[in-house]
Formats: sequence, C-alpha cells, structure tokens
Amino acid sequence: MSSDAVCRLRGGGVTREDVVVGAGGELRNVFVRVVSGLGDRVFAPPATHVVLDQRGCTYIPHVLGVQVNQLLEILNSDPTLHNIHSVPSANTPFNVGMPAQGMRIEKFFSVPEAMVKVKCDLHNWMIAWVGVTENPFFDVSTEQGTFRLKGLPAGEYTVEAWHELFGVRKATVKLEDSEAREIAFEFQP
Repeated sequence: MSSDAVCRLRGGGVTREDVVVGAGGELRNVFVRVVSGLGDRVFAPPATHVVLDQRGCTYIPHVLGVQVNQLLEILNSDPTLHNIHSVPSANTPFNVGMPAQGMRIEKFFSVPEAMVKVKCDLHNWMIAWVGVTENPFFDVSTEQGTFRLKGLPAGEYTVEAWHELFGVRKATVKLEDSEAREIAFEFQP
C-alpha cells in the first residue's frame, strides 16, 4: 500500500476478506443462489442498480450478486486512480480506469455466470466477486453467516453456496406454499 499515498493514509493496512469468520464459526461472503427448480420461468432484471464502491482502497462489498442485464454501478469514492477490471469466463470483460473521486460508470453482464472476478490492476489486493444469475433468488451471507432467498415459490430446488476459497456446496430443498425452511452449508478449510 505504500506506493499510493491515499491507500497508505487508510492506516492499518488491508484486511483480507476471503475468509471472514464470526465468533461461532459463521462464514461471511458466501454467495448463495438457486441453480435449478424454477423451470422455464423468466425473471426480468430489477430496475434498481447494484453498487460496487472503491472506498478506502477496497472493493465494497467484497461479494455481490446481480441478475443478468441488471445495472452494476461502479463508484470510485477514493481520491486516487483505480481501475475496474472484470475477468469473466462467459461475459464480455471490461477494464476501465477511474481516475477521479466520485466517478461512476455503469456495466452489466449479459449471461449468467458464477463467479466473475473483479480486480484493480493498480492495487493488487483489491478483489471483488460478482455472481450473475437468471433469477432474483440469491443472497450473500452476512457477518452472522445468514442469508435469505426471499419469495421463492413452492417447489423443489437445488441451492448452491459458493465461497472463493472453500468451493461450492449444494443442497436440495422442497418448499410448500408460504413455507420457510432453513438450509445450512458447512465449509472446511
């Protein structure tokens, strides 16, 4: 961080976000999504956008999700040059310099993909992950290790949980009308 005065002023250095564990072993930054069971249902992308901020020489949030064709607004809140460089396998990559504090750009992903790595080539510790889904049934685990898949209709589903170091876990869940169920995923280092 010493090569950039703005990042150096952040103080305390960089905190790794790849493994963030709570006091009881809860794992943060797990991307959870429904991968099958919705049949041929089609879901339009929300009109709202999702924000990925470059703040304190860190991407915030570290893991996020968007639907296909939903706007991703990328913001530079730092008074220094960053670049936003996506490294997808299925979508079109982009690599855009963001030299000014307050600069905003909008991007979107046109096909589902789990997961798209986003990095800053100028600050190699800056990494974020974007899950791109066809449906609105996804979430990222909180500091308490919890997630919610709101509004999922009755049916049987395969739910996938992705973590950048610990890999993928899957579970099958069957829901009746208006039923809420708990799903737990266990990850081992």
